[in-house]
Amino acid sequence: MSGCDCMDMREQISDNNNNNNDSSSSSSNAHINHRGKVYFVGAGPGDKELLTLKAKRLIEDADVIVYSGSLLNPEILAFAKSSALLYDASTMSREEIYSVLKDNAMKGRVTLRLHDGDPSLYSATREQIDSLTKDGIDVEIVPGVSALFAAVARLKTELTLPGVTQTVIITRAEFRTPVPERESIKELARHRCTMAFYLSVHLIEDIVGELIDAGYDDDTPVAVVYRVTWDDEKVIVGTLKDIAGKVKDARINRTAVIIVGEVVKPRGYEFSKVYDSGFTHSYRSAKV
Repeated sequence: MSGCDCMDMREQISDNNNNNNDSSSSSSNAHINHRGKVYFVGAGPGDKELLTLKAKRLIEDADVIVYSGSLLNPEILAFAKSSALLYDASTMSREEIYSVLKDNAMKGRVTLRLHDGDPSLYSATREQIDSLTKDGIDVEIVPGVSALFAAVARLKTELTLPGVTQTVIITRAEFRTPVPERESIKELARHRCTMAFYLSVHLIEDIVGELIDAGYDDDTPVAVVYRVTWDDEKVIVGTLKDIAGKVKDARINRTAVIIVGEVVKPRGYEFSKVYDSGFTHSYRSAKV
């Protein structure tokens, strides 16, 4: 497979930074040995300004980038140097992706597998890492901002609140990918904590039904955040009673995070003990 397969994407990207990228990458890359190594890099939820400094530097240095074309903001690829080979993973099989990563890493090229969000969530990185490790290729994972954390930032709240919940469950509804029975929505709902659903917005009616069947009140707050930090972002806030209708009206059926729980629109909570004047900890004595 050739990197030229993805040149159409490059034509959509402004190249006004290429000259700077070419010169900066040669200097920053001069004393680093990348032979036999693949970087799994989190690209964040969409906004290029949410890239970590390390992620941006690696993109600038990369000779080869395999990226998630269906989910990655193309503006992020504008940081790549003009000579970099770009491969859209959405058009490739597991074997084709692995071949590109392995072959280029063994040739000493700076090789990136660029994932949207954070590589630790629903990214299929483990199967890639195990195969690379078996073939003697080192890997490094660079974390990124997940869509969930970006969505909570948009809601201007917290996933955990004293007096409400101290627990977060991240899951997905069962569809084509099986979910163990012990992790069914009904079982997880017993905890009454904050629940976040990835890859499930097309099943919003099923999720609502299962949560209510598990004992959730129909006035439980829910938020659905679509393409968070992108230009066409949508934030829908409602309750279990009306969220499915609101999502349908907004024509959202993919690329969204669902957040369920009182933290979405808290009716009350307790103040943190850490900053209470009467609370003693290792850095401060109580002020009575």
